[in-house]
Amino acid sequence: MYAVIKTGGKQYKVAAGEKLKVEQIPADIGAVITLNQILAVGEGESIQFGTPLVSGASVKATIVAHSRNTKVKIFKMRRRKHYQKHSGHRQSYTELRVDAINA
Repeated sequence: MYAVIKTGGKQYKVAAGEKLKVEQIPADIGAVITLNQILAVGEGESIQFGTPLVSGASVKATIVAHSRNTKVKIFKMRRRKHYQKHSGHRQSYTELRVDAINA
């Protein structure tokens, strides 16, 4: 069984037992959270789509870790003007383990 969830403005296809990295969620490590924004639930050939959400569906997940992605380097330059600017960005994320999908 799999589900398409929405969290952090993005959509993810998940199945029970999978690990995935999502936008940072303010909760403790080891906490069990419930994701209620389920866009679709399916098993084999049968798929149930929501309009826009599937009513009564939820996904239970455990928070495994909080961390930060690799640095993205940003470099701006204007030719012949002696202008150069260096900066970087590291996005924080939360790693989840999907425990159960309730349709």
